[in-house]
Amino acid sequence: MSDVTGAPPAAAPNPVLLVLTALAAAVMLGLPLVSVQPNRIMPGEGLTLWALGGPLALAGVLILLAALAWLGWRPTRRALATALALVGLCLALLPWGLVAVAAEQIDPDMASARIGLGAGLWALLFVLLLALLELLNRLTLAPLPRWGLTLVLALSLFAALASGGLDSLALMREYHGRSAAFHAALRYHLLLVAAVVGISLLLAAALALAMRRWAGLRRGTFSVLSVLQTIPSLALFGLLLAPLAYLAARFTWLGDLGIRGIGWAPAFIALVAYSLLPMTRNAFVALDEVAADVTDAARGMGMSPAQVFWQVRLPLALPVMLEGIRITAVQAIGLAAVAALIGAGGLGTFIFQGLGQAAMDLVLLGALPIILIALLVDGAFSALAEQLRRAQGRGDAHG
Repeated sequence: MSDVTGAPPAAAPNPVLLVLTALAAAVMLGLPLVSVQPNRIMPGEGLTLWALGGPLALAGVLILLAALAWLGWRPTRRALATALALVGLCLALLPWGLVAVAAEQIDPDMASARIGLGAGLWALLFVLLLALLELLNRLTLAPLPRWGLTLVLALSLFAALASGGLDSLALMREYHGRSAAFHAALRYHLLLVAAVVGISLLLAAALALAMRRWAGLRRGTFSVLSVLQTIPSLALFGLLLAPLAYLAARFTWLGDLGIRGIGWAPAFIALVAYSLLPMTRNAFVALDEVAADVTDAARGMGMSPAQVFWQVRLPLALPVMLEGIRITAVQAIGLAAVAALIGAGGLGTFIFQGLGQAAMDLVLLGALPIILIALLVDGAFSALAEQLRRAQGRGDAHG
């Protein structure tokens, strides 16, 4: 709708982008971005934006923030696209800024010196990612541009890492000192999560099919799974210690397989127990909500019950089932870290070692890969489910 002059109305300001811009300004001007530490034990000296770049850096940041605020005040689609480009550029250049800071602040003769990431940098990264998500949602971009932007940001980070300019970061120092253990823990973590998700999927599918065949099982099954879901993770790990230790002592072949009170066995059983409720619920709902007229039409075309299930019901249920797999996988990725407390290994080992040594960079060495893996898995399954829904929508339209 236009005004009396015939000009289109101005777009309302985007409050989310304006608030995030203000937060970015407060973070960059008020918090230390990095710290220079002489070694792993001694605390570092926090450096603000002014200490790092002086008035020139401050002026550049203020100009950038003013541009983002102006684009957020009049958020036309072109303005939002420009803001997305600016935010993406900031994220892409962030690792190279750290490369420049490390080259300037670290003396090559000081082998133990390191750059710590300050509260301001973590807060800035969080604000920029929130702004990125807000702009992507406002622009409603297709999956291909979204993944293209993600690829550009990942390539920028990997290029900075490959250049060796980030080797003096405290986080990278911890990684280089434990690279073999890190890679082994990463493989173990991924293998444990993959096994949990695979077994949970098989059990959930069997339970969902059984509940569809025998309706009396539904209430009892969901009640038991809900109770398992409410038990705290450490309590469930603890409850499994005694029976598994007894079984390992009673049957030596179980011990030979590595099944004992501590280790991978209680972690695996507990993670499967936690995974069953979301996986089973989504599988049951997905299969049960396929429209009856669709399956009736398939049977009317002469399909057997097996053909109706595999060619009609299951393909239509897949998007909702994938959501259950996504929830289960992300949950298992996080809970597998807690399993390190009972000797299950994985990336959680570094988290608890770092907490015990008051070494936050060691904590981050375990926590950051877990967060990254969870985000990648969540994004991949969400994109796959959305793609299946679009394909089904196109099929309905053509039909």
